[in-house]
Amino acid sequence: MHQSRVIEVSGQFAGAAISHGGQFRFKAIDPRAEELDESVWPSLPELERVVACLFTTGRLPERRP
Repeated sequence: MHQSRVIEVSGQFAGAAISHGGQFRFKAIDPRAEELDESVWPSLPELERVVACLFTTGRLPERRP
């Protein structure tokens, strides 16, 4: 069974993280997050960090190793 979690930045709904085989698939709702739509992340905190950076700076951060 899949579980989802809302991803918000400063109260703005960016999309949802859906658990997917121990990782998280992002479904973008806000157009600012569209380039991350359907991307897969190893952890929820990493996904939240990237979405927050995109919303606050307009750019994607470098991926952490």
